[in-house]
Amino acid sequence: MRLLLDTHIYLWWVKGASQLSQTNRELISNAVEVYVSSAVFWEIVIKIKLKKLDVNLHELMDALEKSGFLELPITMKHTAEVIRLPNLHRDPFDRIMIAQAMSEPLNFLTVDKQLHQYSELVKVI
Repeated sequence: MRLLLDTHIYLWWVKGASQLSQTNRELISNAVEVYVSSAVFWEIVIKIKLKKLDVNLHELMDALEKSGFLELPITMKHTAEVIRLPNLHRDPFDRIMIAQAMSEPLNFLTVDKQLHQYSELVKVI
């Protein structure tokens, strides 16, 4: 299985947070490939600047390399896919990551229950 992690999932993975169950940790550990979108880091930077998140950005970037996860840059192909998405959800970060998942294709792991309506590739955990 090839996975794309949303922002919450990536943060929980790095922090070893209990919100990410052992079953879901194993799902991620056993995946053939695990991607983290560059949109995740963009969202984190915005939340740091707004003082809604207190994390060390450089530690999160280092953790990506150490984890063996792959960065998924945002491409024109991904942005073009956004136009096909219905207006079910307004969060631009979620929308671009869903478009990335649909374009590649990748299973998108998220905690946002609203997002499952977009595609069978969206896996709410």
